[in-house]
Amino acid sequence: MAGGTVWTHVKFWGIRSPVPAVSISHKKVPKVLRTVDRGWRKQRGLPENPNSFGPLTNLPDYSFRDGRPTPLGVGQYQRVLRQQDFAEKVVKLTKEIDFAVERYDKLQQEEEERRQHILDSKLKPKGQKLIKSI
Repeated sequence: MAGGTVWTHVKFWGIRSPVPAVSISHKKVPKVLRTVDRGWRKQRGLPENPNSFGPLTNLPDYSFRDGRPTPLGVGQYQRVLRQQDFAEKVVKLTKEIDFAVERYDKLQQEEEERRQHILDSKLKPKGQKLIKSI
């Protein structure tokens, strides 16, 4: 051992040689580089992920000469299903918001009617004032 480094022996082509014992792992791209790339792409109006949109992603892999439509690829089919799921969620949530707005308006109207009913049922003038108001 030298300087706190742990050494191990590796056999390479039958020769045993000492090498530092380092764990090798697959590291991701540093966050700084991803942020720089994201800014560069955003400035040019490109999507953050270059594989998420574009002709290589959206168009079919091949076409027939006679113009027949090509079947969807696996990725295209999954994107279509995902977009349908998003559309269903949007419709569902929009209906919930519309229901909540209508319910709120209805509750406000009922509250106003209740207040008006209370005001109408309060004591009324008697005698000459009652006759004049009619």
